Amino acid sequence: MPDLAGPTSALPSRTRFILELIAAFVITRLPFINVPFKWLESYFHELSHGVGAILTGGAVSHIQLFPNGAGLCFTQGGSSVVTAFAGYFGAALWGWLIFSLPKSNNKARASLVLLGLCVLMSLVLWARDLLTIVILFSLLVLFLSPLKLPNWAGLQSLLRMLGLMVILNAMASPMVLFGLSGQGDAVKLAELTWIPAGLWVLVWLASSATILWFCWSSVSRHNQKQR
Repeated sequence: MPDLAGPTSALPSRTRFILELIAAFVITRLPFINVPFKWLESYFHELSHGVGAILTGGAVSHIQLFPNGAGLCFTQGGSSVVTAFAGYFGAALWGWLIFSLPKSNNKARASLVLLGLCVLMSLVLWARDLLTIVILFSLLVLFLSPLKLPNWAGLQSLLRMLGLMVILNAMASPMVLFGLSGQGDAVKLAELTWIPAGLWVLVWLASSATILWFCWSSVSRHNQKQR
C-alpha cells in the first residue's frame, strides 16, 4: 500500500484526504482484494445490530459472517426498530470513529490494539461456526499485523483508509436492498413501522454520505487552522 501519510499530523491535508479516499474506493472495488474489507463492514454492521439490541435492553446470542460479505446477528429482546436500523447506520459511525482515531502514530497503534480487542471479544463471545471464526480471526490479523512495523509513517493513513472503506461499503451495501424482495433490514423495518423499505435505504445512504462529509469537513477545518 502506498505511503500517503508523510509526516505525522492530526489530520491529513485536503489533497492527501482525496488520495486516501480514491485509494479506499479503488480497493473496495478490486476483485478478491476487496473481500477482507467487505468482511470488515459486515462485522461492524452486525456488531452495530448487537449494540442496538444491548442499548435497548436486549442481548446478543451470536453472530454469523459469510465469505460474500453478508452476515447475521441473532438477538433477544430490545427494540426491534433500533436493532434493525443500527446495522448500516452503525457501520458508517464505526468508519467515522476509525477515521478520527489516528491523531498521532502512538494513538494509531493504540487504536489498532483496541479494534483488535473488540474483534477478539466478539470472536470469544459471539462466534459459533467455523466460517465466522475464520473471518473474525482474519480481521484480527488485519488490525494487529501493522503493529509489527515500528514507527511506520503510513500507520495513520492506513487507519484513515480503513475507516473510509467501512463508510464507503456502508454506503454501497444498502443499494443491494433495492433488488431484494421480502428480506433485509429495510423490509423488516417496513414491516415494523409501515414506512416503505425504499425510504429506509435512502435514510441509510444519506446518513453514510453525511458522515463522509463530516470526515471532509474535519479535514478542511484542520487545514484552515494550520494557515
